[in-house]
Amino acid sequence: NETRPAKGSSPEEAEDQSAVKSGGEALEAYCVDLNEKSRQGKVDPLIGRQAEVDRSIQILCRRTKNNPLLVGDPGVGKTAIAEGLARKIVNGEVPDVLKDATIYSLDMGALLAGTRYRGDFEERLKQVVKELENHDNAVLFIDEIHTVIGAGATSGGAMDASNLLKPALASGTLRCMGSTTYKEYRQHFEKDRALVRRFQKIDVNEPTVEDTVKILKGLKTYYEQHHKVRYTDSAVRTAVELSARYMTDRKLPDKAIDVIDEAGASQMLLTESKRKKVIGQKEVEAVIAKMARIPAKSVSKSDTESLRELETDLKRAVFGQEQAIEQVSAAMKLARAGLRDPNKPIGSFLFSGPTGVGKTEVAKQLAATLGIEMQRFDMSEYMERHTVSRLIGAPPGYVGHDQGGLLTDAVDQHPHAVVLLDEIEKAHPDVYNILLQVMDNGMLTDAVGKKVDFRNV
Repeated sequence: NETRPAKGSSPEEAEDQSAVKSGGEALEAYCVDLNEKSRQGKVDPLIGRQAEVDRSIQILCRRTKNNPLLVGDPGVGKTAIAEGLARKIVNGEVPDVLKDATIYSLDMGALLAGTRYRGDFEERLKQVVKELENHDNAVLFIDEIHTVIGAGATSGGAMDASNLLKPALASGTLRCMGSTTYKEYRQHFEKDRALVRRFQKIDVNEPTVEDTVKILKGLKTYYEQHHKVRYTDSAVRTAVELSARYMTDRKLPDKAIDVIDEAGASQMLLTESKRKKVIGQKEVEAVIAKMARIPAKSVSKSDTESLRELETDLKRAVFGQEQAIEQVSAAMKLARAGLRDPNKPIGSFLFSGPTGVGKTEVAKQLAATLGIEMQRFDMSEYMERHTVSRLIGAPPGYVGHDQGGLLTDAVDQHPHAVVLLDEIEKAHPDVYNILLQVMDNGMLTDAVGKKVDFRNV
């Protein structure tokens, strides 16, 4: 009875597969050597983050459970810490214990790809773990470590990647470093108590503005070489401060690096002769204005004129409402001059009066004159108590929880807008309570936990 190759794989393919599995090649096939990557200069340096790095090294030096787990918001630089650690090892800037360590980054996709039959995946993973244990100073880095839970499990079977790793993790024979976000940590990771206890959690917080400026000054040269421009110090600081203020949906230093990168890239669109060699404050402001969809901060000439003419333009459009128009335009000018409370909306006004004197019209003309979006909500639709959830999104467990609220979504898409709540006396008192929060703090959290910024409304 002859042995036939399994369906879909020729004998050569089968030999090829086994060749990868045997010998010391599983690490090369399924992992990326971060030390080698940093020797080739493909890893940016790690600036600051001293406490987190020290704690990671300290945990890696333990006898058992020597597995640091970096947990933080997206974009605070968790992967950068692991890559920076590899770079430090290559440059010899670590304690003697880690002098000869090599960091391997596990490629989960390569590990899963092409595992057609039962046991293929487990075999590969076991091979990787075995080689790492034979390798004296190896550290395994698993980015997005929540993917390990349930990876390669068959329906109903408990044999997934996390369970294959557990024995090695606890005994201290395998040093593993992981990174994940708070959301994934809560949803997937914390459910597996046995896995959590084998890792030591390190919180990676968002750096302060000052720290981010230092980080950017260190990275600046790499972006300068790539874009063939030079960034002034004021441009770097502006990028950090303005991105912290206007791009609330993302975290520093990621968003500030994006701004610097895009400011350099914006010069690539121009012809050789028009390109600027030095990127200053103005260019960075223009980029942030585009990214966050707000008017550029360094109020340009045309903008100044539109502010100067604001009152007269409004009075031309709406007759007889002098006091209201003066109040609104004064608030606008104060806000642009920077004399307002930075944590409140630009202005909150209550227009009251009989039907047809132009209350709604003033708001419409204001939006038209400033050239910004107008969001109009008819409050007669919000008379019942439960309609509050239409504004900020339905709570968990209710229909439409994943859809977001009308008000929060509208302001999230157009952070610079005139929001008009028409016929507000008809709204349910609970709507006022929500508005109080907006007018006092300039922030509103919707049902999904996303913070929406009302400071430019």
